[in-house]
Amino acid sequence: MAGRINDDDVKAVRDAVPIDAVVSEYLQLRNAGGGNLKGLCPFHDEKSPSFQVSPSKGLFHCFGCQEGGDTIAFVMKIDHLSFSETVERLAATAGITLRYEEGGYNPTHQRGERIRLVEAHKMAAQFYIEQLENGPEAETGRKFLAERGFDQAAAQHFSVGYSPQGWDHLTRFLRGKGFSDKELILSGLSQDGRRGPIDRFRGRLMWPIRDISGDVVGFGARKLYESDNGPKYLNTPETGIYKKSQMLYGIDLAKKEIAKTSRAVVVEGYTDVMACHLAGVTTAIATCGTAFGGDHIKILRRLLMDNATAEVIFTFDGDAAGQKAALRAFEDDQKFAAETSIAITPGGMDPCELRLAEGDDAVEKLVETRTPLFEFAIRHSVQRHNLETPAGRAAALDEAAPIVAGIKNIAIQHESAVQLAGILGILDTQFVVKRVAQLARWARDRGGRGPATQSRTPQSYETQSAPRIAAGPALNLRSPAHRTERELLKLALQHPALVSPAFDAYGIDEFTAPPYAAVRQTIAEAGGAEQGTEDTPDYLARVRDTAPNDTVRALVTELAVEAVHARVVDESYAGVQLVQVRLRAVDRRIREVQGTLARLGQHADPEQHTAVQNELWVLQQYAQSLRNQGADVL
Repeated sequence: MAGRINDDDVKAVRDAVPIDAVVSEYLQLRNAGGGNLKGLCPFHDEKSPSFQVSPSKGLFHCFGCQEGGDTIAFVMKIDHLSFSETVERLAATAGITLRYEEGGYNPTHQRGERIRLVEAHKMAAQFYIEQLENGPEAETGRKFLAERGFDQAAAQHFSVGYSPQGWDHLTRFLRGKGFSDKELILSGLSQDGRRGPIDRFRGRLMWPIRDISGDVVGFGARKLYESDNGPKYLNTPETGIYKKSQMLYGIDLAKKEIAKTSRAVVVEGYTDVMACHLAGVTTAIATCGTAFGGDHIKILRRLLMDNATAEVIFTFDGDAAGQKAALRAFEDDQKFAAETSIAITPGGMDPCELRLAEGDDAVEKLVETRTPLFEFAIRHSVQRHNLETPAGRAAALDEAAPIVAGIKNIAIQHESAVQLAGILGILDTQFVVKRVAQLARWARDRGGRGPATQSRTPQSYETQSAPRIAAGPALNLRSPAHRTERELLKLALQHPALVSPAFDAYGIDEFTAPPYAAVRQTIAEAGGAEQGTEDTPDYLARVRDTAPNDTVRALVTELAVEAVHARVVDESYAGVQLVQVRLRAVDRRIREVQGTLARLGQHADPEQHTAVQNELWVLQQYAQSLRNQGADVL
């Protein structure tokens, strides 16, 4: 790895690149007197210029929004680059070779290689553009664009080009510009052939892919001919300058508008980006042959500045694949400070098809009529269950409640909890609201990593895999429930054979003390207590390693070494602890159902009334069996 850039070289870059020359690339400057220049601030909206540049001091300052700094700070802010990326970019402009400290390799060689690869891509992009504009063979490509509503001006705006069908047109062109065969292979523009390098892209429509600073680092190529046996879209392979998981097509065109409006629109293809921009949605971007992921989120967060009022809008087709992609995007919702929304295209059309069929206004309307992504996820989770049965409603609540609890806006979270109760047909609205609030509280205790989830039915209380729950408030050891839960956990850790396999079927919510619920969940994630019946030391090590934090890990250790409060630790004693924990959980649920029944009153819908009564009867029978038969009914 390269080390820190040498301080003297950083200073040399600052001195070599005049701040007024850099700022003038982004806004118009005029004389402000006293040797200063002024213009409209690029970092906030204003009608009269309050942004001033002092060439003699190498500094800028806005008296409106208080942004200020030197040349490096300006480029970092306006182009959303890191410090090292900015210095390297300005050094390349000034022709300065940077030295790296603590490196261990020749940074001059590494830096020079990147410059050469970027330059090769820049020349390749221009070569492809000229082919599309003037080459007779490229008529197929021009027709393809025209059929999708893109004229020559649109092609020029997005630098769309065409790669000839021959074997080595680009390779010979770049050789003539002084590039070696090794450089062409490293760049991904050429590949090994039987008689030397040949063009990687042949007979395809070409979209240049630029990084956030505007350098062309790769290409996306669309098949045009039936004789082409390759994939429909072919992208540049991973190279020293192109990492597909870190690329967003159109980011160079959209970044300023994204930062200005605090909104980004994520579409699925190159032509969708073109259609959106031409329709006025100039914040549209797309991934490059890969799913939207963590590295893409990092790029957008730099542009959106973790603004809670910002928004990321995903557009997907309404088919099964589109819904799957939307849910995959929702999994990363908590990684954004911004709100996330979804815009479902009508009739399965993508934005490009929508613009062609209904015009620019339809594309703008699509984005404006988006739906919060959490609403989509809630509806999708609820639809998977039979809401006509108590068990189905309980399962739907277990799946949907954590989604509602993950909503960042507390007011919207509460309102959505009320709406969820209505969707599920649960008349006890406060029960749902409290459930969501509890999950949200656990999530906050866990550092905002999202709520814990579990799924159970009143009859079985069986648990499914769920995210970890952090330790909660101090334990009340005077509470009989807490004492019993503690004893059961000690048995599960010290004598797992005595409580298995029954213990592993216990739900997290059967442990009323949040720290104990956290230990219960940790045991489950370590493979369950039954895993410890053969090798207890190894099992305890797995449980400790699985603990989500030091607090839970310390409690696991404490419970694993604390003496069990019984002279004889046997199956009988273990059975008593198992029954007491389960019985208290059943009794709590009976009280909840009785409350619901009372609130329904005499004028309730007969089917609902019957369903609640049936659930109550099942619970009461189960509780009676536990009291009469003990652990035998577990």
